[in-house]
Amino acid sequence: MIVLNDGTTIPPVGLGTYALAADQVLGGLEAGYRLVDTALKYGNESEVGLAVRRSGIDRSEIRVTTKVPGRFHGFEQTLAGFEVSLRNLGLDYVDLYLIHWPLPRLDLYADSWRAMIKLRDQGRVRSIGVSNFTVEQLDRLSAETGVTPAVNQIELHPYFPQAAQLADDRTRGIVTQSWSPLAAGRELGADATIAAVARAHGVTAAQVALRWNTQLGAVPIPRSGDPDRQRQNLDIFGFSLTGDEMAALSSLGSGRLWGADPDVYESF
Repeated sequence: MIVLNDGTTIPPVGLGTYALAADQVLGGLEAGYRLVDTALKYGNESEVGLAVRRSGIDRSEIRVTTKVPGRFHGFEQTLAGFEVSLRNLGLDYVDLYLIHWPLPRLDLYADSWRAMIKLRDQGRVRSIGVSNFTVEQLDRLSAETGVTPAVNQIELHPYFPQAAQLADDRTRGIVTQSWSPLAAGRELGADATIAAVARAHGVTAAQVALRWNTQLGAVPIPRSGDPDRQRQNLDIFGFSLTGDEMAALSSLGSGRLWGADPDVYESF
C-alpha cells in the first residue's frame, strides 16, 4: 500500500471503470483490485457502488474514487455534486474525491477545493485530490488554503511521460495517479521498443507499460472489463525494468493522446 500525505493508503494499481458495467467492476474486485476509479461524468457511479456492495469484501478494504465535474465547480456547487455522487454510489463515504479538471476559465477550482476540505474534515471523504492539475494550479491551491492535494491524477503513459509534473508532484508529497496508462488502446505491442522489453521479461506489452508507471512512482489505473486482462494488469510485480529499459520507454514521448491541455481543456 502507498501512504498518502494525509496518512491514508491506496493500492499501487487501480481499476479504471469508465463505461464498465457492475458485473465488470465486480469481476475486477474478484480479481484482486482494491482501488476503483469512477467519476460523476462517467455516468456509472451507481454500477460501481453496486459492485462494491455485492462483492462481499469488507468496505474498509476497498478504496473508491470519484470526481466532481465542471458543472459543479464552486463551493456550494461542489457540496451539492458530492451529494449526487454519494447517492449514486449508495455508500456512506468516498475514499478519494478529486476535482476532475481545473477549468481555469471559470476560476472556481479553488472554491471547489475549499468545499472538498470541508467534506474531508466532516469525515465524508477520506482523502481529497485533483486530476489534470498543473504546477501553477497546484501552487494556487496550496497558497490559498494551505492544504496540498493527496493525489494528482494525470495522463501518463510511455508516449506522454510527464517527467516535470511527476517531479513536481513528488516534491510536494503528492502521489501521481496515471489515467490511460496503456495509451488508450494504442497497440503497444507494435512498438518495437516496448515489444523488445516485453520479450526480454516474458510479459505482455501492457504489463511493461504498467510496470514502467509503478517504477516511476506513479499509481496506474488501467481500464479493462475483460477478466483475463484485468488479472494481467495486476500481475506486474514479478519483474523489474532496468534503468536502460526505463529510459528507453521514457524516450517514446510524442504528446497527449487527445491534446487535452489542462490550461484550456473544459469538461462539464
